[in-house]
Amino acid sequence: MGIEYPKITLEGLERLLNERFNEGFLTLRDLPPPSAFKDMDKATDRIVKAIQNREKITVIGDYDVDGVVSTTLMVRFFEEIDYPIEWIIPNRFKDGYGLSSQLIPRIVGSDLAITVDNGISAIEAAKHCKEEGIDLIITDHHIPGEILPEAYAIVNQKQDACTFPYHEVCGAQIAWYLIASLKNALDIKIDMVSYLELAAVAIIADVMPLQHINRAMVKRGLEAFSKSDLPAIRAFLELHQKSECSSEDIAFFLAPLLNSAGRMEDAMHAVEFLSSKNIYDARVRLERLQGFNALRKETEEQITQKALNQVDPNDHVIVVRGEEWHEGVVGIVAARVARVHQKPAIVLSHNGKGILKGSGRSVESCDLFEITDACRGYLEKFGGHSAAIGLSLSEENLTPFKNALQEEYEKRDYRPQRTDPELLGILDFSLVSFDLTGLIKRFEPFGEKNTKPKFITRNVRIMESAAMGKDHNHLRFTFEHNGSFLKGVKFKTTERFEADTLVDITYFVNENYFNGKSSLQLLIDNIVKL
Repeated sequence: MGIEYPKITLEGLERLLNERFNEGFLTLRDLPPPSAFKDMDKATDRIVKAIQNREKITVIGDYDVDGVVSTTLMVRFFEEIDYPIEWIIPNRFKDGYGLSSQLIPRIVGSDLAITVDNGISAIEAAKHCKEEGIDLIITDHHIPGEILPEAYAIVNQKQDACTFPYHEVCGAQIAWYLIASLKNALDIKIDMVSYLELAAVAIIADVMPLQHINRAMVKRGLEAFSKSDLPAIRAFLELHQKSECSSEDIAFFLAPLLNSAGRMEDAMHAVEFLSSKNIYDARVRLERLQGFNALRKETEEQITQKALNQVDPNDHVIVVRGEEWHEGVVGIVAARVARVHQKPAIVLSHNGKGILKGSGRSVESCDLFEITDACRGYLEKFGGHSAAIGLSLSEENLTPFKNALQEEYEKRDYRPQRTDPELLGILDFSLVSFDLTGLIKRFEPFGEKNTKPKFITRNVRIMESAAMGKDHNHLRFTFEHNGSFLKGVKFKTTERFEADTLVDITYFVNENYFNGKSSLQLLIDNIVKL
């Protein structure tokens, strides 16, 4: 950590955090109208017509948190207006992603199909819908290809001629906007803020930047959490013995629970949980999700160890493969391997029929999509973006594909990230105070593009270090720096430190509440012995 960072003052910190919000702090009053989306009015009119004519409507979602929440929002809306619909969440293992040709037999007989969080790449499926006389409305937030599906209406902020001013919004936000548009068109009373409780979950889970309207929607959604009437939210808060939720609670606890259903079995279980009608059903369904999540963690841990054992340290792009590794966790495993080695990593599973299928995750400095796209000739299927990809290839192409990846990496002369982009500067212990945490709180909720402030302090003396926790895999510290003493904790570590050791530490400052008392505590990110 020998990089030079600026010294932080409270005034300087406030200035740095304010620079993240060039529009200032927006509120719900600043949200653009639904009609700012291309085709929103057209989609709304078609759905209103379907409702008036008692047509059969089917909603098609996706198996990640954004897709699950988007589907739940639509199901909840139609229940609230007492209109029956059908909904489908594709199964990751049987159906693949989004609206596909495999799903068409399940929606035949529908008059209107509405996708949420998917559909922008469903060229063939859209043709089948037309052949079957099904009007198709696509709502999606992913990048459109050169050719768009032939649909009745496409609501996607990234398509040409769309005047919606914010490009980085998720599928659930577009579903929320569609509901708001329908509410207006039908002239009915619906509390749109209550729908933000779940939309906020999707915004955080889908790693949208917590700036502009995203921050406004998440902030208001999280505020509504503590007063929520939704049994699923009540059950989640009860499980974690909380009266309110932070963005970190969503990212680290609720989102993985919801994702685990689709990863391990079927995402319909997550929709059923979020749609629970009473606390008793919600508790039972939450327990089922906990089971999926426990299995996900165990499976992920086993495959991660196998993957790490295969890594060739000389590779620029790590590629590992295993026999019938669980497809639902290979993306998480790729992320863990990439993080350990600070290199892009691709994890592939052999299905026993000569095909390797898997996921890749990148690191800060490398565009993995660009590199892999140049090697597309070796692949059967491929898609994604700079930080994450999905792919499949025949087993015989593995070695030439891997070699081509290394060559493409070298051509582009990527340089490893040497600085921590989340680290704001050097903080003296004397500035660690409730004034500091009060200032930091003003910029919540934290997440993508608005990360929680991380600091570094150099030449810190460890006065005390002790293991804690059931498995002794956490550490608690007492630190001293220039005559100031502070407590700290480092979670999930096997490292051990001797008293009277000088170190550099990076950390977050946290307010700790215990027995009705508040104290300041450092949440340690990294420790480097001097």
